[in-house]
Parts: sequence; structure tokens; C-alpha cells
Amino acid sequence: MSRRLDKYEKLPVYQKAQELFDLAEVIADALKEDEMKEHLAAQILSNAAMVQAKIAGAEGGGLYSLRMQNAVLIKLAVQDMFNAVSFSSMVEINEEDYVDLMRDKVEEFREVFVAWIRGFDKTYDIPDNWAIRFDTSTPEQEKLEDLMFDEDRFFSDFDEDEETGDDPEEEE
Repeated sequence: MSRRLDKYEKLPVYQKAQELFDLAEVIADALKEDEMKEHLAAQILSNAAMVQAKIAGAEGGGLYSLRMQNAVLIKLAVQDMFNAVSFSSMVEINEEDYVDLMRDKVEEFREVFVAWIRGFDKTYDIPDNWAIRFDTSTPEQEKLEDLMFDEDRFFSDFDEDEETGDDPEEEE
């Protein structure tokens, strides 16, 4: 009896996550020799599995905030997985250099991931009383964005000092 293919497994983001998992399995198999390597292998595999589970969770729940919470956890899991692969290369405990392969797979996944989260319905949500909003169109988020680093304003302050001759070294 064949298993029914769930809706989320047909999504491009899930299929890319499966490719990440497949590569993670290959890397993990190459690392299973001693305790440190096995710890990294477990970290790589568990994060790869987390990505797939959180995609399923995001697709299972329709609320925008819950979907975005899953998206954040996916991003963190992918970063942790990549960091473990990079670390294994830095300390030269993997026989192959999987960093470039993983970097390419992560980039492919990221592109599909961004398209996926942009399709989330922002109107289907309820307040969660934690004051965390992922939608930049809320007044609270706009206030936070006003406080964020403004590169143009930051560097224009330096330009003004040069124009007015307010150089502290010139006064001596």
C-alpha cells in the first residue's frame, strides 16, 4: 500500500529541504568515526530533519505568526547545519570538503525559502500578546524601523564635520 503524498511534500521548498537532508546524510556518514565527529554528524542530521519538520508545521498551521515562527526556526536550523559542516572542515575532521557543496545547496534552498514565505497570508493572523510581529506594515514595526541603523544618515554626519571644519585636530 503506497503512502499518500502530503501536500507539503510537493512544495519546492520541501523538495529543496529534502536535497539538504540527503547531502547532510552523506556528510554525516563521512564523519562517523569518533565521538567528536559523531556529535557533529548528529547536529548536522538533526538540523536537516528540523528543516523538513518545520516546513510541515508551517504548512499545517495557517496563522501568519505561527508560519513565520517556523520560518525563523528553519533559518536557524539551516545556519546551524552549515556552521557544523564548516567547523568540521576548519578542524580538518572531514576527509572531503563538503563546505562548498553545502553552501551551494543552502543558497538554492534560501532562494526557494524566500519565495515560499513571501506567499504567506499576512491577513490571516491573530495577536499573540508577545508583541512580535513579522509584518513590517504594523505601526509598532514602523517605529522600530525608525530606530534602525540608517547608513545614509550615519555617513552624512561625517560629511558635515568635514564641510564645517569641525576637525578637533585643527583647533590645536
